[in-house]
Amino acid sequence: MEYKIFGCKVNKYYTDEWLNSEYLSDKKGIFIASCVVTDNAKRKWIKFVKDTAKTLSDEQKIYVSGCWAFKKGEAQDDFFDIYPEIDFLRGKVEILWEKPEELKKEITNSKEERNKKLSDIKNKLSKIPQIYTKKFLLVQWGCDSFCTFCLTVQKRWKHYFRDKDDIVEEILEFEAAGWKEVVLTWVNLSAWGLEHTNDIWNSRFAELIEYILQKTEIPRLRISSMWPEFIDDKCLEVFKNTRIYPHFHYSVQAGSSKTLKVMHRHYDGEYMRNLLEKTKNLTREDWVEVSIGADLIVGFPGESHEDFMDTFNLVKDGLITKVHAFPFSAHHMWEWVPAWKFPNQVNDKEKKERMWELSNISDHVRDDFIDRNIWKEFEVLIEVVKEEENWKIKWKGWTQNYIEADQDTFEITSGNIVRNQIVKWILK
Repeated sequence: MEYKIFGCKVNKYYTDEWLNSEYLSDKKGIFIASCVVTDNAKRKWIKFVKDTAKTLSDEQKIYVSGCWAFKKGEAQDDFFDIYPEIDFLRGKVEILWEKPEELKKEITNSKEERNKKLSDIKNKLSKIPQIYTKKFLLVQWGCDSFCTFCLTVQKRWKHYFRDKDDIVEEILEFEAAGWKEVVLTWVNLSAWGLEHTNDIWNSRFAELIEYILQKTEIPRLRISSMWPEFIDDKCLEVFKNTRIYPHFHYSVQAGSSKTLKVMHRHYDGEYMRNLLEKTKNLTREDWVEVSIGADLIVGFPGESHEDFMDTFNLVKDGLITKVHAFPFSAHHMWEWVPAWKFPNQVNDKEKKERMWELSNISDHVRDDFIDRNIWKEFEVLIEVVKEEENWKIKWKGWTQNYIEADQDTFEITSGNIVRNQIVKWILK
């Protein structure tokens, strides 16, 4: 079955599960992992579904999962009422729930029952269409925090987390199949182990990372986007381990304390700046410079120019080296978020201007970061290898600190160009 993935790493995890599920094993068509992070994303979905439907044969369907398809983790019964633009495709579009039924059952199985399935799971892994060389591994679902800009919480619903032995078991299975990198992913990843995501003073995230490092030998452990309030000094100490990918992505959203308060975040601007500084200054045994990514929202209701500059300066000061920014989306089309009703909405012209300023400074900071790393040696995980007609091999991979590597930017020092191999290269 063909597939199309949009949105976050959670969708990448569930795409593998759905493509190998019993339910879709005899189905024909295309599987879509959807996203509703902004109104613009929703518009793209409607167009994509309409365009795709025109290409399908009579026996094929569009199978939709992801945040577009469900509410509280279950298939959305009123889907076609919310999106009447595609009501005419009722017979061609099937709305799926969050995860395959067999995956739901595996969560409740005892450890003994899971162990009995080990050989079947390993056989399944060998057949998985590895979209990437890395394994996206969910360790936590949902969120209880209800930030005023967020629609995802209405879709994925309440927080719960996997047992750490269950997490380790899946990593060991992936490791045994010969793969090299696991990406821990999330809805509110760093809240792992807590009763709810508002319990910000009792972080257990370091406990999980330490346990994985002790029980597995996977060469690369990458941590996906983290909520900053759960990252304490214990976490930062664990992050020095050289098996952990030194690119730490935080769900920052804003640098202004006033804006963060209206967003219902659990921290203020001073806390965020201090955490970014501590992360930037981590000293690791491999001496790789830490890369810091961040999600940033521009033009949140009531954001003044001074508020925006608090966010802008986090980037300008070199505390964020990989920016993922987007203008605030009111979500007033179809489904909505609380902040769309807030007073003092920022107009589109101002949002565009601020986005341009932030994009411009982030490009400069990113270029400076890469320039500082020229002539340094890195370990690169080869992810894509293509042989062209002139026998030239083209490849692509990533350094430990999230610098994209290819044959034009890196010079080999040791290792062979083979997919899923970690080799040593010098950035030039």
